Amino acid sequence: MIFPIGDDQVKGGHFPLFSYAFIALNVLVFVYQLQLMQSSQFDGFLMEYGAIPAAITSGSDWHTLFTSMFMHGGWGHIIGNMLFLWVFADNIEATVGSLKFILFYFIGGLAAHAAHIFFYPESIIPTVGASGAIAAVMGAYLVMFPKSRIKLWVIVFPVRIPALLFLGFWIFQQFSSGMASLSALAEEVGVAWWAHIGGFLFGVVAGVYFRQFKLEAAIRHSV
Repeated sequence: MIFPIGDDQVKGGHFPLFSYAFIALNVLVFVYQLQLMQSSQFDGFLMEYGAIPAAITSGSDWHTLFTSMFMHGGWGHIIGNMLFLWVFADNIEATVGSLKFILFYFIGGLAAHAAHIFFYPESIIPTVGASGAIAAVMGAYLVMFPKSRIKLWVIVFPVRIPALLFLGFWIFQQFSSGMASLSALAEEVGVAWWAHIGGFLFGVVAGVYFRQFKLEAAIRHSV
């Protein structure tokens, strides 16, 4: 198994308050979900706050486009997402500032929803997770910090590889899985691959814009 556990940190810059706050909020919501799982209330909670494409396209339940970003389907789902958020988000917020980061994060999540709904507009399966917004973070990171080294656990050994290689492989895997999912049985897979792809592509575009802030920060530190 391969897990990212860290990266080259941005020196100075803005304190990544909301990168950490989003992790805390996701964890708190998951703890609440665990309590609901022990009762008969969880299914109702999922249907109320998870984003259902058919409901969105019919013009209702738009609030779920945001609430679903803080819900997760299980331990593996939240641990993986929070690990990626921990590794990749702080450098972006430190570079562009908290306000821009917040807007970017939520718009990235909306772009991810849009991509998923485009391919499955009549789906009645609720989608949950921060994956789409985090994919946007990863897309921006690829553009802003391609030479950054990502620390990985490969089985039991720590290694470092360039962000360009790690994130390039990740989006290739998502795209391959997304193309394979475009079948009659696609929704049975349970992974919103196109949400990941849509979020990542938005992040790449945003990253091009954000590079100016990285350049300005580099100039300030060189003076």
